[in-house]
Amino acid sequence: MSVLNAMRLRRALLAAVLLCAGAGPAMAAKAPHPDLSGFWMLSRARPIEDPVLAAKIAPGTVVLQDTGPVEYGSMNFGGLKLKPAALERAKHWNIKEDMTVANACRIPSIVYALQGPFPIEIFQGTEFTVMKLEYFDMVRVLFTDGRGHLPANGPHSKTGDSIAHWEGDTLVVDTTHLKEATITNNGLSHSDNVHVIERFRLSTDKRQLLATQEFEDPEVLDNRGARFITWDRVEGDHVHAYDCDPSFAENYAG
Repeated sequence: MSVLNAMRLRRALLAAVLLCAGAGPAMAAKAPHPDLSGFWMLSRARPIEDPVLAAKIAPGTVVLQDTGPVEYGSMNFGGLKLKPAALERAKHWNIKEDMTVANACRIPSIVYALQGPFPIEIFQGTEFTVMKLEYFDMVRVLFTDGRGHLPANGPHSKTGDSIAHWEGDTLVVDTTHLKEATITNNGLSHSDNVHVIERFRLSTDKRQLLATQEFEDPEVLDNRGARFITWDRVEGDHVHAYDCDPSFAENYAG
């Protein structure tokens, strides 16, 4: 075999190895997903209503304006339409019952926790992404390995079962199997059958994480709700332990 033919054979073998390893021309040309990893502090400014994300919100959805420290007052649900049983429960809600030692450290679900005024930290992988919330030390696993949701009788939790996939530069997270918990922290709670869709994407300068959170609950609501959420990137920081001390509720006693 000539030297030229030997070089051609070697190149052909190398190309075959790379192709089998997933590094062929088609794979090499595929753009990598944006990296959402990092520490993100909830923005103090009004959430950005990103037009790309806004276009994905389902028609007829009401956008809540309670992201961050803002909370609705009694019987104000931001346009959400409550079913009769949920409305009746809300009428009997008493803030003093929430501000008791027994209830003060009750953990919310991600429906309320994600938009709260606390930071998050993201560790992005290929098969799954981990999201740590400082609020109540919650940890979410967002699976991107192609699996489906748990069966209907699977366990429910405050973080739920989150299955994710990429749509261009946007990470779409579909969450079910959430335990009943508050929506607006004023007497409106979702059921165990709430369904949540979140979308996450980076701003053009990659300094902000933009998101929408949509939810529907046919047991509680006659329409859908959504929130816009914006976080600012902070270098070199991490989420810290959230030590909820229920004794602070004693300040509200009486």
